[in-house]
Amino acid sequence: MLLKLIACNVFMREACLCIAGSPHVIDVDFFELGEHLQPVRLKESLQAKIDEASRSAKNYDAILLLYGLCGNAAVGLQARNVRLVIPRAHDCCTILLGSKERFQEHFQANPSMPFSSVGYVERGSYYVRTDDGDGQIRYGDQYAALVSQYGEDNAKYLWEALHGPGEDQANRQVIFIDLPETAPLGRLERFRQQAERDGKECVRLDGNLTLIRKLLDGDWDPEHFLMVAPGQQTAGVYDWSEIIRAT
Repeated sequence: MLLKLIACNVFMREACLCIAGSPHVIDVDFFELGEHLQPVRLKESLQAKIDEASRSAKNYDAILLLYGLCGNAAVGLQARNVRLVIPRAHDCCTILLGSKERFQEHFQANPSMPFSSVGYVERGSYYVRTDDGDGQIRYGDQYAALVSQYGEDNAKYLWEALHGPGEDQANRQVIFIDLPETAPLGRLERFRQQAERDGKECVRLDGNLTLIRKLLDGDWDPEHFLMVAPGQQTAGVYDWSEIIRAT
């Protein structure tokens, strides 16, 4: 197959490794990690790339999105004349862990637990965290999703209601998702040092390339991947199983 991959560059190393082993021919476009901070603009950029690939004379067999819901940036994306394939993932954490089941296992009790990876250390200016300007630290794409859906003021209220004082204790820890393929680079130690400077405890979790490899190998089982037929668009489900659907 001839495939088009549209991906966040937080997966640069992992995606390139899997592309090298894929039986298919894959053209790639990477977006900067920082685009996540403006999910509405990111969604517009993703749709523009989808449209560009759909118009291409190359006649791609499928357009692959290496994104999760990502603050709703992947919600409302439309397939034109080429099918879309996207992992069933809340954010890049699910993808780096290798499955939605492992994400639920480690994060269900505290979905806002901050995490990082080689890509965050190398390409992010904030490692794991963003500051919305009011002096409070909020982690990951979950908060961005609330802002996108409910607006800034309501998002702050919902965040505080959903993540009470007990979470402060949990968020003294930060997770580094460590894949064996990139572990020799030593980015875990750099991250650990940064976490310690921030007064956090670094916890290591094993990463897994299964989702990325399956996406790029064309092994799209419906349990872990959504296929969006031409004329359909993506819609968020926000549960632990389906996560995203086509409408």
